[in-house]
Amino acid sequence: MKNTMQMMKNLISEESGQDLIEYALVAALIGLGSVAAIGKIGGGISNEFNNINNTFSTSV
Repeated sequence: MKNTMQMMKNLISEESGQDLIEYALVAALIGLGSVAAIGKIGGGISNEFNNINNTFSTSV
């Protein structure tokens, strides 16, 4: 029983995996932010390409 209690205390105070979890959370936030930003500007870029296409089609 004493060995199990000591093991539980060691697991609670263990911090070696904390950095990995923090980096994973930061990477996930950057990924979500990128997807949101691309979604917002994607429509504008598509409209600009359509405008260029229409300009070339009408001028030829």
